[in-house]
Amino acid sequence: MEKKNILIFGVLAVGLILIMQLFNLQILKKEYKITAENNAYKYVTRYPVRGLILDRNNNILVGNKNTYDIMVTPIEVKEFDTLDFCSIFGLDTLEVRERFKEYRKYRRRIGYQSLTFLKQVSSIQYSIFIEKAYKFKGFSAVSRTSRNYPFAAGANLFGYVTEVDQKFLKNNPEYRSGDYVGASGLEKSYEHLLKGEKGYSILLRDVHNRIQSSFEDGAYDKAAVPGQDIVSTIDGYLQQYGEELMKNKVGSLVAIEPSTGEILALISSPGIDIEQLASINKHYKEIASDPYKPMFNRAVMSSYPPGSVFKLVNGLIGLQEGVITPSTRYNCSMGYHYGNRKLGCHAHPSPTDLTQSIMMSCNAYYCYTFRAILENRKYDNIGEAFNNWKEMVMSFGFGRKLGSDFPAELGGTLPSTSTYDKIHGKNRWKANSVISLSIGQGEIGATPLHLANLAATLANRGYYYIPHLVKDSPGHSIDARFKEKNYTLVDTTHFHKVIEGMYQAVNAAPGTGGTARLAHVPGLEICGKTGTAQNPHGKDNAVFICFAPRENPRIAIAAYIENAGFGGTWAAPIASLMVEKYLTGEITRKDLEKRMKDANLIQYVPVKRRR
Repeated sequence: MEKKNILIFGVLAVGLILIMQLFNLQILKKEYKITAENNAYKYVTRYPVRGLILDRNNNILVGNKNTYDIMVTPIEVKEFDTLDFCSIFGLDTLEVRERFKEYRKYRRRIGYQSLTFLKQVSSIQYSIFIEKAYKFKGFSAVSRTSRNYPFAAGANLFGYVTEVDQKFLKNNPEYRSGDYVGASGLEKSYEHLLKGEKGYSILLRDVHNRIQSSFEDGAYDKAAVPGQDIVSTIDGYLQQYGEELMKNKVGSLVAIEPSTGEILALISSPGIDIEQLASINKHYKEIASDPYKPMFNRAVMSSYPPGSVFKLVNGLIGLQEGVITPSTRYNCSMGYHYGNRKLGCHAHPSPTDLTQSIMMSCNAYYCYTFRAILENRKYDNIGEAFNNWKEMVMSFGFGRKLGSDFPAELGGTLPSTSTYDKIHGKNRWKANSVISLSIGQGEIGATPLHLANLAATLANRGYYYIPHLVKDSPGHSIDARFKEKNYTLVDTTHFHKVIEGMYQAVNAAPGTGGTARLAHVPGLEICGKTGTAQNPHGKDNAVFICFAPRENPRIAIAAYIENAGFGGTWAAPIASLMVEKYLTGEITRKDLEKRMKDANLIQYVPVKRRR
C-alpha cells in the first residue's frame, strides 16, 4: 500500500510540474511565444553604427555616413510598376524580373524572410523611394552606414568592409546574410570591437500577413549597440604626407615611435584609392587587375633583401663577438677579393674603421667582419658559428613575424645551415660561400616593417617594442606583449659605436664621403644608413633607415623604393622629409620636397600586364 501511494504521489508531482511549465511557456514567457509563433511577427533588423577609427591625436581617420539598403519580403510583394521602380535606382527591368524568378523558385526556403534587394543606395534615391513606397508593397528601406575617410589616406592600412559570403557564414555562425565584416587591415584586426551588436524591432502581423503595429509597444525590441571606437597609433597628417611623397613610386614607408613601438605611418605604394574603399565591391575587379597590385601591402608582406642597412646588424654582432672593435680597420680595393672572385664596392678612402665603414657604406669592411664572425675559433665548426650568428640576427626581429596587430604580416626569411648543406653539400661550405649575407643580400629577406623596427632598436640602443597600430583607449587595453621590451643579444653598450657612423653618414661635412647627405636637416640630428639592394628585375632597390633626434629619439623610419637605384638618392631624402614633417610640422627644403613628390619612379618597375 505504501509503495502504491508513493507511485501515485510521484505521478501527480510530475504532472503538476509539466502543467506549470506549459503555463509558464504559453502564458508568462512571451519571449518563447514570439519565437515559436514567428509567422505572426516580422523582425526588422536594427544595424549598429560601426566604431570610428581615430588617429593618435583623436582626429577621425575612418568615420561613417548614412546610407540605406532596400529590403524585400517576396511573399508580400504584389504587382508593381517595374519601370517606375527601376527608374528610381537606375536598374534594368530584366534584372529585377530575373531576381523575382529566383525568389519564386526558392519561395519555401525564403518563407517570410526579408532579403536585401539593393545595398547602400544614396540619400537621394532613398528619398524618392520613400515618397513612392506605397506603390511597392513588400519593399522597405533599412538605415545602414558606410565608411568615409576624412584624411583621404591610409586605405591599405585601414582595410575595407564587405558583405559576408557563404564561406564566411559557415565558419562564423554569429553573423547573418546581409551583415558586413572587416575584410582586411585594421577593420579586420579589430572587427570584434568595431562591429557593434545588432538589434531588432518586432512588428505584429494580422491573419492576412499585414503589418498592424509594433508588438507590445516595443517592449521586446532590442536596441542596436554601436561599435566601439578605437584610437590608432597613426598620425593622420604624417600618413597623408607620406602617401604624397610615395606617389608614382613602388615601395613602402614605415615610421615608428621608438619609445613605445607605436606605428606613426604605414604606407604601401601604389595603394588602393581611398575613394574606392567604401564601395570596394564595385571596384574590386579594377583594383585586382592592376599590374602594380595595390591591394598587396608591401610594408608587411614584401620580403625584400635588406641591402646595406643590414651591415649595422653584422657590425653589432662583430662587436659582441669581439672579432672587431671601433678602431678595427680593413682595406677596400673597390671591393672584397676572395680567390678569383670579388664582391664589389664603390670608390672611397681606404682603409676604414667602423665609423667610416658605416658613413661610407664600405662592402669590404663587412665581408671581413662577417668572415671573422663565422671563422671565430671559439666555435668548433662553421655550422655552430653560423647558428649563433642566426640566433643573434633573429633577436633583432628578423626571420620571423614581429607579432604586430596587422593581420597580413609576414615573417621574412633567414637561411639555416641546412639551407647551405643542400646548396653546397654538408660541411662543404665556408664563410666565403655565403659572403653576400654580410651586406644584406643572398638568402635573407625582410619586410619594411622589419627594417623600421631595426631603426627603432638602434634608436633605443638595443631593444624594441613590438610595432603596433592601436593604443590603449577607454574600454580597451592593448595586449601586454606590446608593452614589453624585447632586448637583442648584443650588449647595449655597443650600440653607440654604430650610431656614430649613422650620424656621420647624414651629417658629415660635404665631400667627406657621407652617403646620406641629402637627408641632412640642420638641428634635427638625424642618424641614418643607406642601402642599395641588388634586384634581379631591373634597377637596384633604394633603402634607407634612420631615427631622430640622436638623443631621446621620437621617430624611426624605413624607406624602401623598388627599382630606384642608390639609397641616398631617393629613399634617404624621402625619409628625412617625413622626419622633418613629424618633428617640426613644416618643411624648409621646398625644392627637395617638390623633386621627391614629382618624381615618377614607377616607370622603372617592370610589371606583367594582363591582356
